Amino acid sequence: MEASQRYALFVENVMTHRIDFEALFSLSDRVALISGASSGLGQHFAQVLSAAGAHVVVAARRTEKLTELVRSLRDQGGKADAIPMDVTSRESVHEAFQAFDLRFPRLDIVVNNAGIANAPLRFVDATEDDWGPVLDVNLTGAWRVAHEAARRMKRQRSGNIVNTGSIYSHVSGTHKADYNVSKVAIDQLTKNMALELARSGVRVNSLCPGYFETAINEKEFATEQGRAYIQQLVPQRTGEYHELTGPLLLLVSGAGSYINGASLVVDGGSVLSPV
Repeated sequence: MEASQRYALFVENVMTHRIDFEALFSLSDRVALISGASSGLGQHFAQVLSAAGAHVVVAARRTEKLTELVRSLRDQGGKADAIPMDVTSRESVHEAFQAFDLRFPRLDIVVNNAGIANAPLRFVDATEDDWGPVLDVNLTGAWRVAHEAARRMKRQRSGNIVNTGSIYSHVSGTHKADYNVSKVAIDQLTKNMALELARSGVRVNSLCPGYFETAINEKEFATEQGRAYIQQLVPQRTGEYHELTGPLLLLVSGAGSYINGASLVVDGGSVLSPV
C-alpha cells in the first residue's frame, strides 16, 4: 500500500471513529520500571502507568514510601512491586536490575526519574561538595539506570526509555549551574542513546517538565519571593501533575511509536521567555 493510500485509510478511520484510542495508549501486558518513584513526579508517573495497564515496578532509596505506593496501586486494582535502588551506587543499581530479572521475563518501559537539586546558589559561591551530589544523582545515576535498561532492551530488541529532563535542558538560569548542567547533559544522553539503539527496536526520549511543585522546590515556591517568581512565568502558575499524564503516555505507548530522540517540553510556554 502506498503512502497516499495509507494516509487516506487513516483519515477514513478518524472520520468514521474506528480508531481505538484506548488501545492506542494502553500499556496492558507491559512491565515498567520507574526510578525515583518514592514521591513527587515519580510517584505520579507510577500511578499513570499503572492506570494505563502496566505492571509497575517502583524503585527508590526510601523503601517505606515505596511500600505505601505499592499498596495504594494494588488497592486501585493495579499490579505493582517495589525494588530498593540507590542510583548513586553502581552496586545498588546493578543489584536492583538483577532482582528485577528474577521476577520478570522482560522490561518494556523505564522512566528514569531520580533527581535532586540544591537551594539556589551563585556559581562563585558554590563548592565542589555542592556540585558533586547533583551531578552524581541527576546525570551519573541516570546513566547507570539507562545503561542497565538499554542492555536488556537491546537483547530483547524492544523497549522504551524516558529520561526525565527539565525546562533547563533547553534554557539557562542563574543560581543553578549544577542542576542546569545535569539536565542539559540528560538531553544529550537521550539523543545519543536514541541514535545507537533505534535499529534495535528501542526508543529513547526525554520528558522535560517546566515548573511543577515537588519536594525539591515546594518550600522555595511558598515564600514571597517564590510566589513573585511564579508570577513572572509565561503561564503565571506552576503545572499540575495531571498535565504531564498525556505527554508521558504519548512517549511510552504505541501512540508515540515514531517518536525517538525527542525532548518533549511541558511548561505552559515558560521556555519561550525564561526568567
